[in-house]
Amino acid sequence: MIKDISRKKLYLDVCTLCRPFDDQNIMRIRLETDAFYLILQNIQNKLYEMVVSPVHFKEIETIEELRERLWLLDLLGRYGVRLPCDSSKIRKRAGQLCNLKLGIADAVHVAFAEATSDIFITCDDKLLRKCNKSNVKISVVSPVDFCFKEDLR
Repeated sequence: MIKDISRKKLYLDVCTLCRPFDDQNIMRIRLETDAFYLILQNIQNKLYEMVVSPVHFKEIETIEELRERLWLLDLLGRYGVRLPCDSSKIRKRAGQLCNLKLGIADAVHVAFAEATSDIFITCDDKLLRKCNKSNVKISVVSPVDFCFKEDLR
């Protein structure tokens, strides 16, 4: 089977994947959850690819809520695509990103995204600001901004 290389590759971090489990009474969280589901629908319809990395699985393993953890693992198993990449380059780049004050997990997520994806999607405002200030090698946006930019409906 030949892959459609024209599909954008999206790297959603774990906070974005977990949005449906956050307090939906908060307007911002509800908007981000709706945006996440819209993105997921377009992944399911094969308009985008959702790239996953070993960091996703390590981070999800630490989620205490069993239902949430199992749902996320099922989601990654169904729709996630693992792409080949050079792990030594990922480690080196993650180290550089840590020097820019990104946390270890965030740095590894961003390094993987830079190596494999077109767009990094996060709900984490601090991470978004740090990435945009440090000129990472990938577009970093919130799920809501992604939906607006891509005109998803």
